[in-house]
Amino acid sequence: MRDLTNEILELIRRTSTDLPKDVEERLRAAVEKEAPGSAARGALETILKNIELSRQKSSPICQDTGTPIFYVKYPAGWSTLQLKKQIREALAEATRRAYMRPNAVDAIYDRNSGNNLGGDDFPYIHFEEVEGDELTIELMLKGGGCENVGRQYSLPDSEIGAGRDLEGVRRAVLDAVQKAQGQGCAPGILGVAIGGDRGSGYIKSKEVLYDKLGVRNPDPKLAELEERLTQEANELGIGPMGFGGKTTVIDTKIVGLSRLPASYFVTVSYMCWAYRRRKMTVKADGEVIYD
Repeated sequence: MRDLTNEILELIRRTSTDLPKDVEERLRAAVEKEAPGSAARGALETILKNIELSRQKSSPICQDTGTPIFYVKYPAGWSTLQLKKQIREALAEATRRAYMRPNAVDAIYDRNSGNNLGGDDFPYIHFEEVEGDELTIELMLKGGGCENVGRQYSLPDSEIGAGRDLEGVRRAVLDAVQKAQGQGCAPGILGVAIGGDRGSGYIKSKEVLYDKLGVRNPDPKLAELEERLTQEANELGIGPMGFGGKTTVIDTKIVGLSRLPASYFVTVSYMCWAYRRRKMTVKADGEVIYD
């Protein structure tokens, strides 16, 4: 089996230091919506300068380089044990080279491992065997600030007047955005899972964030709700970094899940402006492509 440690190291470098084009384009478009001289516009201009400097210097976009979440889709014949070993070795090396900052802290003993390796679940690696002959590894770096403002609702919820329907979902999501304020490092991106259990709701609300911005859910009802939630979240006036303004959310992604009759969960994963996600594909002929 091929050793992909160096290629995975490059994936981590790109993810941590080079924001995807679709995200940067949305942020640049948001600048023009904010009033000249406003705190909101100033915050966005500073964010864009930071993005460019990080790209030039291969330095982390944010001091919180986040929880590394890997999704590995592999063809038959690949060893998941070897792939896991290579991912962990690449992550430790990325930390040594300062592409990543050491974030793995033992919750019981309050000790930082110093290399971003913190047991079997840090980094988090999800493996899925797929048909075909291509290997893909997707990486998301989920910062702690935006992770702290994620929320899960069990509907009905009388406090926010949310029933077990899409209107209730709408109320829950907007409540999450309102409560986040500037603590989620807006402008943010919302990953929303409707249904599932408590665990699958959080997993799927993050998975949906791997899709490119502007890609709508194929279900027309959910696609309409995605657009509406983005619009209404921006009408809350929270703005970039909570300074007020017109840009609180730059996109919303929704996934619908099956649920038990007794449960109706709405799970919101909030992603900050530092929307760090990248993908590498290993072709059958060995060529490696980064997206």
